[in-house]
Amino acid sequence: MCGIVGYVGPKQAADFLLEGMSKLEYRGYDSAGIAVFDGQTIAVQKSVGRLNNLEMKLGSSLPKGNMGIGHTRWATHGRPSDLNSHPHTDCSGDFVIVHNGIIENYLHLKEDLIAKGHVFASETDTEVVAHLLEECYQGDFEAAVKKVLTIIEGSYALVFMSKHDPGKIICSKQDNPLVIGLGEGENFIASDIPAIINYTRKTYILSDGEMAIVTPESVWVMNRQGVPVSKKVFEVNWDAEAAEKGGYEHFMIKEIYEQPKAIRETMSGRLAKDDSSIIFDELKWTKDDLANINKIFIIACGTAYHAGIVGKYYLEQLARVPVEVDIASEFRYRSPLVDENTLTLVISQSGETSDTLAALKEAKRLGARTIAITNVVGSSIAREADQVIYTWAGPEIAVASTKAYTTQLVSVCMFAIYIAGMRGTLPVETIKTLIRGLRELPAQAHELLEDVEPIKTFAQQYGFAEDVFFIGRSLDYAVALEGALKLKEISYIHAEAYAAGELKHGTLALIVDGVPVIALATQHDVYEKTLSNIKEVKARDAVVIGIGLKGDKQLVKYVDHTIYIPATEKYLTPILTVIPLQLLAYYAAVTRGCDVDKPRNLAKSVTVE
Repeated sequence: MCGIVGYVGPKQAADFLLEGMSKLEYRGYDSAGIAVFDGQTIAVQKSVGRLNNLEMKLGSSLPKGNMGIGHTRWATHGRPSDLNSHPHTDCSGDFVIVHNGIIENYLHLKEDLIAKGHVFASETDTEVVAHLLEECYQGDFEAAVKKVLTIIEGSYALVFMSKHDPGKIICSKQDNPLVIGLGEGENFIASDIPAIINYTRKTYILSDGEMAIVTPESVWVMNRQGVPVSKKVFEVNWDAEAAEKGGYEHFMIKEIYEQPKAIRETMSGRLAKDDSSIIFDELKWTKDDLANINKIFIIACGTAYHAGIVGKYYLEQLARVPVEVDIASEFRYRSPLVDENTLTLVISQSGETSDTLAALKEAKRLGARTIAITNVVGSSIAREADQVIYTWAGPEIAVASTKAYTTQLVSVCMFAIYIAGMRGTLPVETIKTLIRGLRELPAQAHELLEDVEPIKTFAQQYGFAEDVFFIGRSLDYAVALEGALKLKEISYIHAEAYAAGELKHGTLALIVDGVPVIALATQHDVYEKTLSNIKEVKARDAVVIGIGLKGDKQLVKYVDHTIYIPATEKYLTPILTVIPLQLLAYYAAVTRGCDVDKPRNLAKSVTVE
């Protein structure tokens, strides 16, 4: 959500700013702008809409200068418009800033600044910071920024530039990500690593409350009081091509096809050679670590929340520990019953999800032990949690999460087996069977991706439906939730998932002639019940696409179309079942001509509440 870039060095800043912003488009945005200092004045250009609108506005005359900042905005305060776009300046145009987050006390500050004669051009909370900087400035740029940071309240990643201090950019963060790329004679600032990966692999990842003075030759990091902070260089080990489309039409389909590799990487080094146990060197738990844990909370948002629902089945049925799954934005506002005997497991692809981070902090405040499952090393959630299990999925660019979800499922499944082994709730032979099943998953996922033509055909046939329903029981219901989310977030088709046993409690009223129903039927223990539910929707003339296990001879008798996944252990089916649902959503969006990687109104990482 919102993207920030900054550059200071010997080269033309505008070139990097525009390229860096293009690498952050996946975060979601509705306007873009840059500010470049030419040694005399700061030139600001911004435009509502996609980045190419700004590029067309700039034409061939990019602003000249060796220092600049840029921003892609996702509107919170003030509608999308040229005026509300970042960067924002003060009255004089001597100061310019970009911001990701929310300034919570902006109204009071704005009233006070207007009373002092400041004139505002936008409706945003961000512009307040630029005018406040002007008000605080008394000849010392750094001192003025420090004073501003003591006055504002809220969440932010802020980058400041001043014509009074050439060759110096100042940045600071609180609850929103900010990365500094370390170059030779030049330095970079960004919200996320893809913006700088083509320029440097050495980075500083700022922590909350830190402030950095960035010049071409140096980066000084301190706290808000000016006390120096010793930072460790974080080396980015991604392949730069992993953040590019690599010949695919969209990032989403590329990332769907990367799932076999992502699953393999996430399991790498974590499966015992004799298949008797899960190895988490990053945890190193003993039975004593579990002795007092009597409840697990799983907290997440969106797709990660759906992974958490599957995780509840894993942890309760394999490890026999009571589990409650909560949406992060609800958790901290309902006085949760959490104490030192609670384990809180938070799940976030980016590790920067604002609500999840706040819920994690609340759980810690209440005394809970915390573990994060995340994909981004050094992210805010990774640093805040007591321990971390990383999903080695590589960068995920498309807004609609795919490989992050499957690797989260693999991680939670391994974690459940890990705990089950220590608690003695599973026989060793059952553990071995599950681990052998895990080993087969990459090849089975690859097999699923070898023939997508039937799925393309279904998407073309039903891609213009107004409503689609997903039904399933047990683990199938948990996966149905994610399938419905994928379809509606990128194709804009109204899609809902229901526990199949709930059909008679209201849902059947919505089933009419020709409405598509995706029926998941992979769970043996509720298979006959699911077939009965499929018959119910068929009796109302729904068109049913059934998803079952290879070798199932019954399903085809009751549905209009079938998609089969490789047969595997019941607990591992969600990891495979979701792949055809992702493909259905993708090809439906393509059929409808939707912007697959950048769906309307959505952002990759929600870093504001």
